[in-house]
Amino acid sequence: MSVVTLGIRAGMTLFQLLMIGVGNRSSKQEKTVGKDAAPEESIVQAQQAIVESFQFLGNWMARYEYLIDLGRSLPDFPDEWRTEMNRLHGCQAQVWMVSELRDHKLFFQARSDSAIVTGLLALLMQVYSGRLPQEILSHPPDFLRAIELEQHLSPNRANGLFHMMERIRLTAQDALDVEAAKVKP
Repeated sequence: MSVVTLGIRAGMTLFQLLMIGVGNRSSKQEKTVGKDAAPEESIVQAQQAIVESFQFLGNWMARYEYLIDLGRSLPDFPDEWRTEMNRLHGCQAQVWMVSELRDHKLFFQARSDSAIVTGLLALLMQVYSGRLPQEILSHPPDFLRAIELEQHLSPNRANGLFHMMERIRLTAQDALDVEAAKVKP
């Protein structure tokens, strides 16, 4: 099965496949996706920091406000990336996600037309962007359960969160598959 077929089967967009090295990259996108350096803290440390922040906030009104503020802190997401190819289906709100594999690490950027969903994306980017694909796959989002987030989201938002995490996981798996295909004779 070809890498493109594997990617499409897994729900990857052609853009994402291009960003992980199956085709030519757009220089504008290459400069923007994951422009930040890889995080210095581990995934476990990032998850623990989120749990501690949410525990400190206490009530859920403050936690929702915190999520909205986190969403505002995400880097710019160019309008030209808000395409059907980059859209994540299965979410009630519109969500767009792009990725780039650079130096064997996956960098993600995402945005939603919903402030709370953008905050959820910011949490996922904090934990998973700038990581090795294998790290992503070996660290489930345990922090979501620890902060009881899924219990405080509407069923539609919880479903959307599942699809966001699934896209990250599938992107990591496809990146591993692409890397493995490169080393085969």
